[in-house]
Amino acid sequence: MSKTKKEIKLFNKWSFDGIEVGDITLESYINLKPIIVPHSAGRHEHKRFWKSSKVSIIERFNNRLLSPGFIGSKIKGHKSSFNSGKKSKLLRSIENAFTLIELLTKQNPIQVLVNAIINTAPREETTKIAMGGISYASAVDIAPQRRVDLAIKYLVQAIGARSHSNVKQFEENLAQELILAADNNQESRAVKRKDEIERIAVSAR
Repeated sequence: MSKTKKEIKLFNKWSFDGIEVGDITLESYINLKPIIVPHSAGRHEHKRFWKSSKVSIIERFNNRLLSPGFIGSKIKGHKSSFNSGKKSKLLRSIENAFTLIELLTKQNPIQVLVNAIINTAPREETTKIAMGGISYASAVDIAPQRRVDLAIKYLVQAIGARSHSNVKQFEENLAQELILAADNNQESRAVKRKDEIERIAVSAR
């Protein structure tokens, strides 16, 4: 008798089957390779841009939350990031948040995270151009790789801001921000940030 291959699920709970990337331009940059524990021990550091092809999008999101001082530098009065250096602890928090997302939305939390990234990825931003001693802002299109990077950054900043001086648990704030961003809701701080960046770019055309 041939043994059936067991399906690989995130935290042995959520399947990667049927996860769709709504933006075709970002398909190659959102890694949805099935993985149980999103921890690759930094293998992507060996080559430039391997973070997109070799690292799960869940691990990239987790790593961004771990950036030392990243959240603290964006929030007044907060001196360090959440659980900085404690990846296993933060992975448990993400697992709890994903469980909460599943209970509240009845959807696969991996799909909710992907939708949140797509909805918070800006398409246009401004860059400074200097000419003859005069500098001015000009609108430029954003590369797909940078779009994903910025989306993760805005989500992490929004989660940090939502968690600061809040009586709710970190997992609740994480789940709430992802759900709002996945619905493209204006109550999401990350969606507001993306819209602000694009609005400034439109005025700089």
